[in-house]
Amino acid sequence: MLLPVTLTFAAGCAFINLWLAIRCVQRRFAAQAIHGDGGDPLLAHRMRAQGNFIEYTPIILILFALVELAVGASQWLWLCAAAFLMARIAHGIGMDSDKPNPWRAGGMIVTFLVLVGLAIAALTVAYTATRAIPAPPALASGG
Repeated sequence: MLLPVTLTFAAGCAFINLWLAIRCVQRRFAAQAIHGDGGDPLLAHRMRAQGNFIEYTPIILILFALVELAVGASQWLWLCAAAFLMARIAHGIGMDSDKPNPWRAGGMIVTFLVLVGLAIAALTVAYTATRAIPAPPALASGG
């Protein structure tokens, strides 16, 4: 299977995004807010939780795919994927509160650690690769 970590991780992210969206919709109905947050603080928090997820997830998914393509499906990638998914669930729960709390803080800290770890892994792979990557074969015909 091509990119098993990234594909599994992307599916997990899709489910978390759906969960965050459903929480917004449920609160939107309860607050009778058709547009925006309708002045409802909990709805505003839940909207930001989903927005924050959407802000971080694409770059992390891209890094996962590129690192996995370069080094293969390793155990540390699986652990990073699991950590990110749990962190984003914790952050979503923590965002319901008006006050700082360990769920929100922990979710962000783990998110930052995964992001930095993947960025370092990508740079390491890019600049320490010892094997040459062959060029694609030339096309035989001009059509």
